[in-house]
Amino acid sequence: MQKGILIVLSGFSGAGKGTLMKELLKTYDNYALSISMTTRNPRPGEEDGREYFFTNKENFEEKIAQNGLIEYAEYCGNYYGTPRDYVEKQLSAGKDVILEIEIQGMRKVKQMFPEMLPLFITPPSAAELKRRLTGRGTETAEVIEKRIQRAAQEAEGVEDYEYLIINDDLQTCVEEIHSIVQAAKRVPARNVGFINNIREELNVLSKGE
Repeated sequence: MQKGILIVLSGFSGAGKGTLMKELLKTYDNYALSISMTTRNPRPGEEDGREYFFTNKENFEEKIAQNGLIEYAEYCGNYYGTPRDYVEKQLSAGKDVILEIEIQGMRKVKQMFPEMLPLFITPPSAAELKRRLTGRGTETAEVIEKRIQRAAQEAEGVEDYEYLIINDDLQTCVEEIHSIVQAAKRVPARNVGFINNIREELNVLSKGE
């Protein structure tokens, strides 16, 4: 069984990352969503191991010390991070693991998983991004303005990603991501084990053994 690949999904707030991931998981059965670990308390209806792995600060900091997290950050007094053992277990089972994080986190992940596949999600235009943010109807004009300012900063790092995904039509976008993932599995750098095996076999055959 071929090992899965780690897919890092980033994009502007309002680009539709969450909707894309849900549709991808619903349409294809080879994907798994990475579950983050956090020190914040569970909200009503949340379950440990489903929305998050809930833990305390002491255990989280122990994970950091043991290099047990792919990436982590502190936000509003709580830690959030990606457990390495959960991701590696899913990859070994042949699942393609999707990790939704920001650009700084992506750079950290790349240091630990250089063969990971970074994808950046964007709407077709800045005007469409503003329309989607406004259309949510859940945020104030001030918050929307901050999200647009943040997007302007994030746009400076888009070239760090391997593929740019323009989220215009949901189903087309889902199919495009799946096609990219399947093609990425054939990149030589992600097939080192297979390449080394066939080299050894060819060396044996070429010597007439």
